[in-house]
Amino acid sequence: MPPSLRFLLLLLVAGSGGATAAAFELEEATIDSIHRAFAAGELTSRGLVELYLRRIASLNPALHAVIELDPDGALAAADRADAAARSSSSALPPLHGIPVLLKDNIAAAGPLNATVGSLAMVGSRPAGDAGVVERLRSAGAVLLGTASLSEWCNFRGPGIPAGWSPRGGQGKNPYVPSATPCSSSSGSAIAAATNMAAVTIGTETDGSIMCPSSFNSVVGIKPTVGLTSRAGVIIISPRMDTVGPITRTVSDAVHVLEAIVGYDARDAEATRMASQYIPEGGYRQFLNIDGLRAKRLGILRKDFFWFPSGSVQQKVFSEHFNIMSKIGAVLVDNLEIPSMDVINDAVQSGERALMLAEFKLSLNYYLSELATSPVRSLSDIIDFNNKHRIEERMAEFGQDYLIQSEATNGIGPNEKHAIARLNKLCKRGIEKVMQDNKLDAIVAPGASAHSLLAIGGYPAITVPAGYASNGVPFAICFGGLKGSEPKLIEIAYSFEQATKVRKPPSLQHSII
Repeated sequence: MPPSLRFLLLLLVAGSGGATAAAFELEEATIDSIHRAFAAGELTSRGLVELYLRRIASLNPALHAVIELDPDGALAAADRADAAARSSSSALPPLHGIPVLLKDNIAAAGPLNATVGSLAMVGSRPAGDAGVVERLRSAGAVLLGTASLSEWCNFRGPGIPAGWSPRGGQGKNPYVPSATPCSSSSGSAIAAATNMAAVTIGTETDGSIMCPSSFNSVVGIKPTVGLTSRAGVIIISPRMDTVGPITRTVSDAVHVLEAIVGYDARDAEATRMASQYIPEGGYRQFLNIDGLRAKRLGILRKDFFWFPSGSVQQKVFSEHFNIMSKIGAVLVDNLEIPSMDVINDAVQSGERALMLAEFKLSLNYYLSELATSPVRSLSDIIDFNNKHRIEERMAEFGQDYLIQSEATNGIGPNEKHAIARLNKLCKRGIEKVMQDNKLDAIVAPGASAHSLLAIGGYPAITVPAGYASNGVPFAICFGGLKGSEPKLIEIAYSFEQATKVRKPPSLQHSII
């Protein structure tokens, strides 16, 4: 157990340290409700941090949502936020005093490791904050620590359980512990679902925000690639990777999105191109309760809505479609994306070949920029794993993708062919379907459209939609073309407010 988590167990035993937080209802607290409590003198940022630290200490031994914490740094930052609130007569920043957990592949200056769950990366230190961390701090956020994930963002090799890493252990779905927490941002979604932090940050290559958000009944925004900086983030693919919020409400996710978007010279090409999509006045203006009215939504029946007749999912989505129609949405049903069988096959589409080459390039560049690190290349990491076979469970899981990636030599003819194939699949697929049908968004269940949206760097918002007969959550996904976040926010927020599906997990099985 990392020292910071041992500290929290002692804190749990010692009890709460802040009387100002005693009456505050932590469960399902939102950014707005926290700020109202701050303004009313009912809560301080320090008191809030202490509440979250105690909750993490209580729940994390069972759920494995958090890898590492910086309690001293978080409490110091909270004290600064409280002092600023007392002395300032001007408006406070939008995330003032709000605790945040970062996925463990996002670097932050200070004592926290960013290890992607790998023991090989322990002791690495960045020269400074990741681009999104700089923006979070500027917006007033308080960094609590790092959330668990699938080791190497689920790109070490096939067959490794989702949410497992040697540093974090096996993340658990808080609704049904035997169910998958799904994909690599699992810790961020588990922590958000169980109120371990007001805000968590995830990253996605192909499904890693959408899928854990769906299975843990939280809201995930996968932004257009380049809208948020990847500088200081360990990624797999510059073409597909994006950083986004995972929270309990659409409103909170939009608050965070607005804070973290923008140009970053360290990720210049992608963020410069995507900056054109950032609306004047920000994203919160699109939290419109009537946002579904007159929106044209394309329902991708074939290959997506395959639920048996009479199943919970079939009934729930039918009800949701009726609600959206009554609100004023125009549903364009029975749409089909050409070549979905190819898009969903990473080898056929060319996605796998490109990811293998891009991962090596991206990782080696990230490692070269670190101030200190025990490893400096993908080759070093492969060697480390071979020397630490028991801790890394090499006999069970291997490291096939890492080895295949190491064998690549940059973006050559094979990778360029893959890029051309992916571009063609995008233009003849989602882009043509949306343009031909004049759609504002496509609609799919859960994360089923993850590859469709990943290969072109398109955005999506997942919102809780229901709970299966066994209690496992599922979501609805609204996706669109690049830069369509304003429309997707209107649609997602309006749907959320009309249905109000989300409920917190019971957690009796999770408390020590």
